[in-house]
Amino acid sequence: MSDNIKVTIDNITVEVPNGTTILEAARMVGGDVAPITMCYYSKLQGSGGKCRTCLVEVSKGSEKDPRPMPKLVASCRTGVMDGMEVKSMTSERVKDAREGVTEFLLLNHPLDCPVCDQAGECHLQDLSYEQGKQGTRTDFTRRTFAPEDLGPYIQLHMNRCIMCFRCVYTAEQLTEQREHGVLDRGDHARISTCISKVLEHDFIGNVIDVCPVGALTDKTFRFKNRVWFTKPVDAHRNCTNPKCCGEVRLWMRGKEVFRVTARKDEWGEVATASNGETGWICNECRFEKKETADWIIEGPSQIHRTSVIAQGHYAGTVGTAGKSEKLIDKVIGKEPIYTLDIHKVSEVDSPNVQLSQIAGPAHSTDFKNDIKDR
Repeated sequence: MSDNIKVTIDNITVEVPNGTTILEAARMVGGDVAPITMCYYSKLQGSGGKCRTCLVEVSKGSEKDPRPMPKLVASCRTGVMDGMEVKSMTSERVKDAREGVTEFLLLNHPLDCPVCDQAGECHLQDLSYEQGKQGTRTDFTRRTFAPEDLGPYIQLHMNRCIMCFRCVYTAEQLTEQREHGVLDRGDHARISTCISKVLEHDFIGNVIDVCPVGALTDKTFRFKNRVWFTKPVDAHRNCTNPKCCGEVRLWMRGKEVFRVTARKDEWGEVATASNGETGWICNECRFEKKETADWIIEGPSQIHRTSVIAQGHYAGTVGTAGKSEKLIDKVIGKEPIYTLDIHKVSEVDSPNVQLSQIAGPAHSTDFKNDIKDR
């Protein structure tokens, strides 16, 4: 006798094991049916149930009790029942509730996307764009905090934090001694360390990967580049740390490795490594190995969800393991070519000057001789 049960989400019926949550079942369906999550993380025990971005409407409880649930429920914390019917994207109640939750999450969040390193891969940015409102009813001063250094590699911007607690769970479950957590209560609650301690564990860099916003940033990457200008490639190395999977994603521009992160799955979570374990990586791989010679490059990363990162990368190119030099030289390492013919729209620049052959940005000195001739 099978232990699987049937659940219908947005008119799509799937068969799932008993004990599955609505969110897990929605992810089996895939696409827009699966709600965005800001606090739930399948690799972290105890996560979920805090942000309420995954609210759904249960229009039918089960075959035995078909009554609908009177209130919207958090899909990450609610188990499915046999015959349950759920509305996610097809419910106006859910849409209105998610708009309210998004507005609440943005209550104190600063509008600093233009200077935030998380821009382009921020889950809150995606949520506000897809399910947020155009305006805001905030008419009071947002709470502000000064940036806080949490050691040599991590900086905390508490202004951006939405109190999802992912970083706290990560430090609790991956390190022997957690040095940071939630201080104070209510609207004074904040993430910090006690007596200005630093985060020094070999795996503490993973708090950057689990943060859904730009609250925890990589100090070795800050303000160096925009994520959509870099090209992600999958790579690996034989790491000496037995707990590190050594499988990473390199973010490159030209032949330079700008940052190293863990690989992510289609839900924005750290992906499962080839050995079946969660693909956490150590600080050495993340912060210290910034040369292409340190890695065996496998090929271009596959960005599953709609993202600015996935736009225009590796068009018509297939990367294979063992051909990393070819991939770097012919795809990643290409010099930029200026395709705009500026001479058609400007009478200042000379058509005799080829902008693509100028080393670096063009300056007035590059047209000095031409100006004299005029």
